[in-house]
Amino acid sequence: MKSIIKKLTTTILIFCPLLLLAHGVSEADQETLSDGGLLAYIFVGAKHMVTGYDHLLFLTGVIFYLSGFKDIVRFITAFTIGHSITLIFATYWGIKADEHLIDAVIALSVLYKGFENLGGFEKLFKVASPNLLMMVFIFGLIHGFGLSTRLQSFDLGGGQFLAKIVCFNIGVELGQILALIPIVFIITRWKAWKSYDSFYKAVNYYLIVAGIFLFLFQMYHYFS
Repeated sequence: MKSIIKKLTTTILIFCPLLLLAHGVSEADQETLSDGGLLAYIFVGAKHMVTGYDHLLFLTGVIFYLSGFKDIVRFITAFTIGHSITLIFATYWGIKADEHLIDAVIALSVLYKGFENLGGFEKLFKVASPNLLMMVFIFGLIHGFGLSTRLQSFDLGGGQFLAKIVCFNIGVELGQILALIPIVFIITRWKAWKSYDSFYKAVNYYLIVAGIFLFLFQMYHYFS
């Protein structure tokens, strides 16, 4: 297990800077939005979610906890409602925050899910974990605020403002579905194998390490 965690940590240190760049706002995306219509907002929203490693890491941790398709739909819906609320309304009303602070909190949500999945609350604090559905919704609100911060970094122009926000949100949902399909497939299939327990622990330790690294990375950029 230690060797697995060491390899995962090395992978994070090598690839996270590249992922962080991919997750940012690019001139190419701005050009796509400026030259395209509402469909361009759907495309960029989907692209942002597919490259949204922090959002997907959190959702991966959530899926580990769930036992069936109905549970997956219920919890992903709670997350979707949460991030849709803050994405749409924060963007429409122009509510902003420093992107590094928001991403730091999102990184903590990744750490939180790995910690919870490994029984951290019971082992360290001798208490039951908070209600997962409620926490997924709350973290959904935070993730949506992060998405809103990204969207507000673009020049959205003057016309069809609300329609552009909604289309971006639709793209986010489509990208989320596209990205989650292989994740759900791998996790559910792996449950039938004897190595699942080792796989479960390794991935959730990875979530903790990744959450810590991403948090420190964002805080470093916030203070610098």
